[in-house]
Amino acid sequence: MSKRNSQANKSAARERLRAERERQAKKDRARRQVVVGVSVVAGLAVVAGISYAVMQLNKPSHWDSLKDEKTVVAPKNTSGKDGTTVVIGKDSAKKTLKLYEDSRCPICASFEQTVGSTVTKDVADGKYKIQYIGASFIDGDSLGGDNPSVGTRGEGSKNALSALGAALNVSTDAFLEYKSALYSAEFHPDEADDKFKDDSYLIKVADSVKELKGNKAFQKAVEDGTYDAWALKMSKSFDENKDDVTGTPTLVMDGKKITGSDGKNAPMTVEDFNTAMTAALKG
Repeated sequence: MSKRNSQANKSAARERLRAERERQAKKDRARRQVVVGVSVVAGLAVVAGISYAVMQLNKPSHWDSLKDEKTVVAPKNTSGKDGTTVVIGKDSAKKTLKLYEDSRCPICASFEQTVGSTVTKDVADGKYKIQYIGASFIDGDSLGGDNPSVGTRGEGSKNALSALGAALNVSTDAFLEYKSALYSAEFHPDEADDKFKDDSYLIKVADSVKELKGNKAFQKAVEDGTYDAWALKMSKSFDENKDDVTGTPTLVMDGKKITGSDGKNAPMTVEDFNTAMTAALKG
């Protein structure tokens, strides 16, 4: 092989090697650009996801957003500011028994199952009126004070209270019967079971009440949360009561708490209740 051909072959080989290196360099650059692009997109997606999650966490709950609601739809058969005064009974009755209750309260359920029918009969007979004050503290609500909190332990008390408002909008009898049904042994859940948060369950309970069974207007009010803001206002009236009431059930007449034979708690038997009420009505 001549020196000329040998030099030419070496030059051609160097050119092929140079071209191959350039092609490989271009591939490497393109690969790096793709990796960086994907990483940037992935990073943006992570940031966006975190931002959305934080936004959702900071977003007020349905109930929390109603705390300062200015427009409150109050049920019929109510009076006072935001319709939070609920008084049931004959106009001729001279005295009023305040009844403080929380729908999830197990002691309230025991009271209603034992004494509730006696209270209803007394009201029907005109012995006294009742003023109902609904609470929601078992939900973990604290609607008064400087740092109110809503729903740290559930929402069943508020939701049931809203449904009671829907029943009250139908009639006072429907309200009393529905309240009795919610507290009944058949329907009242364990305190730790937030069953009343489900509209479908509240409607199921209502089907045991003649005026509410299949009542589309009532059902729509429950499902739409028509009286949700009212329920919070009612609960706030419990928190800010002037009777020094901090628990349920609590009975008050003429500014004095009605207690059973123990002198501390609400009367939990018909005998204790009748004895206490006889004394209160004379006072």
